[in-house]
Amino acid sequence: MKSIITLLGIAAALTFAPGLRAEEAEKEIKGEGLCLKCELSKADKCQNGIRVKEKDGKEVIYALEQNEVSKAFHSKICSGVKKVVAKGKVKKDGDKFILVASKIELDEKK
Repeated sequence: MKSIITLLGIAAALTFAPGLRAEEAEKEIKGEGLCLKCELSKADKCQNGIRVKEKDGKEVIYALEQNEVSKAFHSKICSGVKKVVAKGKVKKDGDKFILVASKIELDEKK
């Protein structure tokens, strides 16, 4: 009986494992890079954010986790809103989206 329960547990774990890996995959986010404090007054101190307009017209704000990549890029957007492309892992904290950026650059395409 214990072996059947163990096998069922392993089967369930394998079934849900691919879904977990998909959430951990890096995503590319394109939108308007801005400072959450200076531009939107949504933070106590300067922090990068990316504003994205969804297909349905809804606006989504991704707060960038404070890491080396985000901190190094901040000077480019603290003075104003600029088009950016960022790559990283997205996680959700309540109703907020947080991007752990591995790469950020200005979107030079017109």
